Parts: sequence; C-alpha cells; structure tokens
Amino acid sequence: MIPLAELLRPKNLDEVIGQQHLVGKKKPLRALLEVGKITSLILWGPPGCGKTTLARLIASYVDVEFIQFSAVTGGVAEIRLVIKKAKEDQTLFKKQTVLFVDEIHRFNKSQQDAFLPHVEDGSIILIGATTENPGFEVNAPLISRSQVYVLHALTDEEMREIVKRATEYYKGYTWDERALKHIIKSSNGDARTAINAIELASSFGRKITLKLAEEAIQRKAIYFHYDTISAFIKSMRGSNPDATVHYLSRMIKAGEDPVFIARRMVIFASEDIGNVQPTALVVATACMQAVHMIGMPESGLILAQTATYLATAKKSLSSSTAFWEAMKDIDEENLAP
Repeated sequence: MIPLAELLRPKNLDEVIGQQHLVGKKKPLRALLEVGKITSLILWGPPGCGKTTLARLIASYVDVEFIQFSAVTGGVAEIRLVIKKAKEDQTLFKKQTVLFVDEIHRFNKSQQDAFLPHVEDGSIILIGATTENPGFEVNAPLISRSQVYVLHALTDEEMREIVKRATEYYKGYTWDERALKHIIKSSNGDARTAINAIELASSFGRKITLKLAEEAIQRKAIYFHYDTISAFIKSMRGSNPDATVHYLSRMIKAGEDPVFIARRMVIFASEDIGNVQPTALVVATACMQAVHMIGMPESGLILAQTATYLATAKKSLSSSTAFWEAMKDIDEENLAP
C-alpha cells in the first residue's frame, strides 16, 4: 500500500506548498528549471519541509536519471556502484545522473570526499539534503561546488493547506476542527508528520476527535513547539530555575530535538548573560557538544544542568545591545571607510 505522504507528493512546482522564496514566480530554483539548467545543490532545512520533494521535482524538469541514496543505510561501496553506472549512462546514452543523497551530513568527511571528483568532472549532479548546517557538516570543497538553498519550516497556514489536501483523500470522514488544529500545531511545520498523523487517525474510525488526533500524533495538545521554547527562554531570562526545568521537560517529553534546545541555550548565554558571567557561554557550548555526542535520554540530564546554571547566572545585555546598536549605525549612517 502506497503511503499517503507519497500519494500527496507534488507532481510539479505549482503544487508545492511553502518554499515560495525558491519555487515562486521568478525565484531562483524555478528560474533555473524553466530554462532547463541544473547544478549540484545542497538543500538545508528542517524535517518535512520538502527537501526530497524538491529534489525529485528538479530531476523531473530535465531529462536525467534520478537515483535516491540514503547516507544512513549506504556507504562508499554503494556510491562507487552508482557513479560507475552514471558514467556508463553518460558515455552510452549521453544522459546525466542526478544523485540525491538524503541526510548527507551522516557521511563523514572522507565519505563525502568520494563525491568530489565526480561532481567536478560532471559525472553526477549531486543534490544533498540535510537538516544540519552544511557549513559545519558538509565538506567545504563540496559546498564550494554546489549551490546551497535554505528551506524553511512550513507555516501554520501552509500546514493547514497540506492537512486539507490530506483529509480530502478520505471521503465520508468527519474531522473535528480541534483535532486538525492539534495536528497542525504539534507537527511543528513538518508536513510528513502531519500527513502521517492524518493517515493514522483515519484508521481509528470515520469521526476523528481531538483525542484520536492526540493518539495519532503521539503527543498531548499542551506541547506546542514555539510557545514552549519561548516560555523556556523567558524562564531563564527571569532567573526562575523551577520554571526553566518545567518547560525543558515539556519539550523533551514532546520529542523536541535536544540539539535545538542546546543551541538556543548557547545563543541565550551570549545574548542575555554575556561578559557579566562569561563562563556561561563555555558551559552552554560544552552542553551542545555533549548532547550531540551522547544522545537521548541521557542528554536530558546535561540539558537540565546547563539550563539551571543559565537561569541562576547573572544577566547582562551590554554586549548584545552594543552589537545591535553598531549594526543599526552602519545601516543608517553614511560612514567613512
């Protein structure tokens, strides 16, 4: 049985919801494809924002062989086989190959190096998808030979349109508006999560209530991404360690990415604490590195230790205020060289 997410996948650029800064009228990706050009790309964005969909659409707009490859399950040996076939297709049939590597950041530097000579000589057109900053996770030589496009998490309005398309697939079903709102909010801009939740909820019966939606999305309605991270930051800013741990726990329970939480604390340490207690940035950075190495559930302890440290630290906006004021002066004043 074909998954609903696959059935609903856009067949052309006009069907794409979101990422209009790339695929809208006269925007860079659309402009390239409309003239039949394609180059190696890195698509950087959060889960479920359309990276795989765009990669497939890009290949469909030009006459190329499309090969999808996962950095999670594949290795250098498989890459060599793909590249060998690509060279044969290019020689025998004058046909280029687009190699789509999902989660390219999962490859280490030496594995990524295996692509370089073949990207350079045109044997393959590489499209890499990553949820991590390619500046840190993808080889600099590979980035220099590719165009990096940033994709954004889908907005609630865009998610509503996707959910509408998904529910229209189920004729004769009734959907409680609260259930749909919960799926939209809990999906955090991830279209795949929302569509999968709709598909699962439909298997529970023909009348979908909030309770069934909660079971489908596997998290409670109180766990909303942006509201909770905002409350977490405000709790640290207000020097309230109890509230800080409460909101941290809500995020962890809801399945929030621990690295995302750690990054927010690194930013907070510099922006809200600064030089009044400079060790805060050291602690927060060490936290992010440890979380990246350790993983869940143990990373929860590291996050809690760091969050309470930052919440009880002295606060100062001096350095961040000075920086933004200087940037404002540069924008507004006619400064001499």
